[in-house]
Amino acid sequence: MNKKRRSVPGIRHYDGPAGGWGALKATAIAVRTQMDALDAPVTLLRTNQPDGFDCPGCAWPDKEHKSTFQFCENGAKAVTWEATSKRVTPEFLAKNTVTSLLAKSDYKLEGYGRLTRPLRYDRASDTFRPVEWEEAFERIGEVLRGLEPDQVEFYTSGRASNEAAYLFQLFAREYGTNNFPDCSNMCHEATSVGLPRSIGIGKGTVSLDDFDNTELVISIGHNPGTNHPRMMGTLHELARRNVPIIVFNPLRERALERFADPQSVIEMATYSSTDIASTYFQVKAGGDAAALKGIAKHLLQMEQERGGVLDSEFIAEHTQGFSAFADDIAQTSWEAIERESGLTADALKSVAEAYAKSNATIITYGMGITQHNKGTANVRLIADVLLMRGNIGKPGAGICPLRGHSNVQGNRTVGITEKPTAAFIERLKDVFGFDAPAKHGHDAVQATQAMIDGHAKALICLGGNFAVAMPDHENGFPAMHTLDLSVHVGTKLNRTHLLVGKETYILPCLGRTELDMQQTGRQSITVEDSMSMVHASSGKLKPASPLIRSEPAIVAGMARATLKQTKVNWMELVTDYDLIRELIEQTIPGFDNYNDRIRVPGGFRMPLPPIQRIWPTATGKAMFSVFDGVDENAKGEGDNVLRLITLRSHDQYNTTIYALDDRYRGVFGRRDILFMNEGDMENLGLEHGDRVDIETALAGSVQRLEDITVVAYSIASGSVGAYYPEANVLVPLNYLDKDSGTPSYKSVPVRVTLRSKEIRML
Repeated sequence: MNKKRRSVPGIRHYDGPAGGWGALKATAIAVRTQMDALDAPVTLLRTNQPDGFDCPGCAWPDKEHKSTFQFCENGAKAVTWEATSKRVTPEFLAKNTVTSLLAKSDYKLEGYGRLTRPLRYDRASDTFRPVEWEEAFERIGEVLRGLEPDQVEFYTSGRASNEAAYLFQLFAREYGTNNFPDCSNMCHEATSVGLPRSIGIGKGTVSLDDFDNTELVISIGHNPGTNHPRMMGTLHELARRNVPIIVFNPLRERALERFADPQSVIEMATYSSTDIASTYFQVKAGGDAAALKGIAKHLLQMEQERGGVLDSEFIAEHTQGFSAFADDIAQTSWEAIERESGLTADALKSVAEAYAKSNATIITYGMGITQHNKGTANVRLIADVLLMRGNIGKPGAGICPLRGHSNVQGNRTVGITEKPTAAFIERLKDVFGFDAPAKHGHDAVQATQAMIDGHAKALICLGGNFAVAMPDHENGFPAMHTLDLSVHVGTKLNRTHLLVGKETYILPCLGRTELDMQQTGRQSITVEDSMSMVHASSGKLKPASPLIRSEPAIVAGMARATLKQTKVNWMELVTDYDLIRELIEQTIPGFDNYNDRIRVPGGFRMPLPPIQRIWPTATGKAMFSVFDGVDENAKGEGDNVLRLITLRSHDQYNTTIYALDDRYRGVFGRRDILFMNEGDMENLGLEHGDRVDIETALAGSVQRLEDITVVAYSIASGSVGAYYPEANVLVPLNYLDKDSGTPSYKSVPVRVTLRSKEIRML
């Protein structure tokens, strides 16, 4: 469209590449505003080093655990945000009531800096007051002993280490519950549920070596420049080797179009960049399944016409269910595929033909696949497409789910799950001598619903910003106030901390960058990245306060105070984290010689049977699935229904907002934005810069987000985008993938209405 757009405050076109000088400038600003100028360079140089700490940002693995200067813009922000010189002191808290702090933005709250001592909410003054550690532990234990175990929710953030997470699950299970809402429930639970049904394990099958050997990458539903930025180095290398990268994403994302590597002397000196995507398809929100079925349909047609397209030998030897899968694909019409995907048959056929030519293909995907009503089925459909050509269990090929937080996968590996296996429960009994509960507990949605219903009485959070990350704030936030007890282990203030219950404690913990000194000396923790590599992390910075403790020490302190007849020597475990790892080795397969192997730079890889074409499914085979129809989500009610995608800005990681800019999308200093297709705007009589209200278009839903500014953007027709977590108010708690319990943040039916003509003119 050629219509001239009005000027909108904070909105201006960004024409540069991702990365480049803009990334270096943003890194310099983060360092200058958060850290001491002398500490910052040394700290950043320890990121992802053998004797340093693992980046507290994304879970993309390191190319080398040597002396490479490897960290990205957003990784630098994560490090400086944690290692900030700013402090939240008792004096600050005495001057600021919880009510007044709740009026601040999430960005402002975390921007106040690091917590320095344990705190207890004082209702009389409406402030947080200092409390001694042992006093806090004893009171927490006293309250928990007065509750039924099923009334307590144990939440885990993906930044918790393997050691802390293992102690946390041990605490909860000896206490008597499997209520483990965790951040995986909100993002990749569909992977954890879907992939075991398809290939027998809920993890990806590729390594960085596979990216070195691949002939084609198909990227679906993720924005690596913001959400897993270290991946950009890998994609940059592939593009420069002319490996095709085919992208499916509703929005045009700059990092998937052009990237300038800040570590490339030539690109930085010449202000040049590298094109990333060889082909870019703007699939409709909720249209991924239709697109995948279109690719599969043309593969089957090519097989019928000329043969040799499918890996028939692999299918016969290693899989089951192919006939039912193929029959369903054959019966799916091109008309339905085009309607739901928003893409032409010719476009999808071109992808199928490129795929047929590739001898080794990797499919990467993110929450654009999982956060849908059929997220689990979406994941399985990706596995189906790979299985058609034997692209699991051979070099340069495989499935690559892109995890977010740096240890969300490790947490699940060491026992953070509401659905433990009988074998795990038995191993806990053998090692510790107590009977852990077998009954499945609550996931994140079920935990929130239990709080709303009044069944849950306590919430113990090992990190995170639980209430803000969840959908349906209108009901979830008030439920927090009804709790008998809420406990938050964290490094900074966030909104969930301020949604105080009858009793609320904030327990400050060490960050990844900080020295963890226990009785036997300096300690290391371990994490597991997206490619199942487990490695050590050890900070060296002076802790933000002498009064803060490590996550394992805090968990052990709560457990000891709660479990008066405990079978575990909690405080001894804290003296030497090797002891915790020995227990992990005894109870969880794959951790043999744990302590020895993490002392080798780079660590070790957890077992992944599918890479050897061993399938730990019930049948011993990889399983094809049948995706019913082509629509991933509910249609919504009424006319002019659009599909809302919740997005993170470039200055954001999950609920943590580093700044108010979204550089690559051209948004600066604000977040009250709705990205919209210009054709959809014209159909609804809207203009760039109009102020609108958004409401959920689902039966029985009354969710609204008011006074949002419309911005014309390159986004698929029928789709709109707004920032997470602000737009979470539009996601009903029961709008989710029934198989995995994952909320459908990426495809909510909504209606958009102009506030008024008078407001338009303001």
